[in-house]
Amino acid sequence: MVQRKLVLEIPENLLQSWQDTVDLLADLLDLPAALIMRINDPNIEVFVASNTTNNPYHVGDKEILSNSGLYCEHVIMTKKELLVSNATKDDLWRSNPDVKLNMISYLGFPLLKPDGAPFGTLCVLDNKENHYSPIVQRLMDKLRNLIQNDIELVYTNQILGDKNKRVMDYLREIQSFRGMVQVCPHCKRIKSNDGNWYPFEKYMISHPDADFSHIYCDDCKHDFDD
Repeated sequence: MVQRKLVLEIPENLLQSWQDTVDLLADLLDLPAALIMRINDPNIEVFVASNTTNNPYHVGDKEILSNSGLYCEHVIMTKKELLVSNATKDDLWRSNPDVKLNMISYLGFPLLKPDGAPFGTLCVLDNKENHYSPIVQRLMDKLRNLIQNDIELVYTNQILGDKNKRVMDYLREIQSFRGMVQVCPHCKRIKSNDGNWYPFEKYMISHPDADFSHIYCDDCKHDFDD
């Protein structure tokens, strides 16, 4: 059986918190772009983008992830942070797609789900050489951890929610069978679990949620047999 991939639905309050985070990063570090990238197979997309004037990235922008050459692809594949101070001086990075947007420096951290699968990245980019001080790196790491905690909460709630829904559906199905009671179509008396037949009104007082099927009671069955 093919296992259904869980698509995390991020609630609005968390999205706003993440937006505040990337806006703060961009303002605090005086950068054109701070982003939360998200994997949406087979793509990687801009999920949250800082509201900065010179940000070339927009929410919904996407690229095929595999063999994209993006900074973020490397972070996701290795599950490790990446610092590129100046891609134009680095043979490995000078031809990556972000350079075409003049984003020549990059600092990114992986965002992981609780099961270890990649969610995406938290990253900042600059249009000039930037070595991102150790303090900036520690700040990014702390913010990454906070976002991962949010992801874990959403993931856990959604997993439990799906499981609880399946369990509740199952219980309702079981209850529908257990709650099925037999009513005589002739005299309308109801057969209880003790095997006795009771007037409809008396039974319904104590079993208001019961469902019904039809079967002749013993007395009526004898009448029809006769």
